Amino acid sequence: MNPPPRPRRSTPISPASPLRFPEDFLWGAATAGHQTEGNNTNSDWWARETRGDPAIADRSGDACDSYHRYPEDMRLLADAGLNSYRFSLEWCRIQPEPDYFSRAEIDHYRRMVDTCHEHGLNPVVTLHHFTIPQWLAAEGGWRHPDAADLFARFTEAILPVVSEGVHWVCTINEPNMIASSTRQDATGLLGNLPQSDPQVSDVLVEVHKRARDVLSSVPRIRSGWAIATQAVQAEPGGEVLAHSYSYAIEDFFLEAARGDDWVGVQAYTRTVIGPNGPRPVPQDSETTLTGWEYYPSALGYGIRNAWDLTRGVPILVTENGIATADDTRRIAYTHGALTALHQALDEGITVRGYLHWSALDNYEWGSYRPTFGLIAVDRNTFIRTAKPSLRWLGDTAKANALAR
Repeated sequence: MNPPPRPRRSTPISPASPLRFPEDFLWGAATAGHQTEGNNTNSDWWARETRGDPAIADRSGDACDSYHRYPEDMRLLADAGLNSYRFSLEWCRIQPEPDYFSRAEIDHYRRMVDTCHEHGLNPVVTLHHFTIPQWLAAEGGWRHPDAADLFARFTEAILPVVSEGVHWVCTINEPNMIASSTRQDATGLLGNLPQSDPQVSDVLVEVHKRARDVLSSVPRIRSGWAIATQAVQAEPGGEVLAHSYSYAIEDFFLEAARGDDWVGVQAYTRTVIGPNGPRPVPQDSETTLTGWEYYPSALGYGIRNAWDLTRGVPILVTENGIATADDTRRIAYTHGALTALHQALDEGITVRGYLHWSALDNYEWGSYRPTFGLIAVDRNTFIRTAKPSLRWLGDTAKANALAR
């Protein structure tokens, strides 16, 4: 079975006219619990931070204190003109011990859903965004023999959070990156690029399917998972290596999304692979605070690959953004990415929305240095300051059109 054909426009668009988006398009921004909430003390990442991992420059600590300040975060997004907000549930808060689920924490996340609606925001809820409870990590994490059962039980416990007023649920954020980061041997490398652990990859597919089975008990919920796409590009002679890399790190997980309600595409930069493996970023290229090549067109590559490999599953851009201290470059990057997204729409690909990463300058898994946010956060006072990029994206959302 092939993906649906991509019809071309029958009437050319005037070069001066804006690029218009579907009427029900979601415009929003995304966050993750551990990166914004603060004091996520029962998570595996908190344990890693506190034991002095040399790869971690900063501890998350209070993060952005969004556990308490989420109403302000949502208000800023809504006031700018966005209509959606993606946030995650912290498994370790809700189930801090194997046989205990916190009703208070479930109520907390339910209040977040209600607050979204008070501000006119569509909540996009992620069940798992990288962190797991310490008790599960101590028992093998995703290698636990009952991992799928445990996550299904957690999904059943959080149904009160998503059972009313939530239409979009992401089961797992970037399972391909989880499977890559949990690989325990050195054979899973292509050049300097990690490959996914096949055992963990298979487990995560089962975890995803079990969670979707639970969520299907609520008819209005549309569920999927979000894949970190790589925009893999092969140079002459690098085609075989590129295919090997792309399949293990991305394509396998997209194929597993066939039949889902939607699939999330997350895109930031590209991966170029030559005959001897991955190419370094060209020295004359603009790079971001993460060292990635400035490449807005990566989003178009990710959307097309997801559409083709899922055989036409609708797409939601769940993350896209740039780590930069220069907000004018953030606006330029986002304009380029949205132009690439619109080209995919023009080709007949179904894209339901665009959620920018991230809403806030937050904790980027070991460091506060990479600033991805539409909103700056003072590290001492937690005062939020909307950047011009938030106003720009909000104006685009209100117009539901992108100026050329």
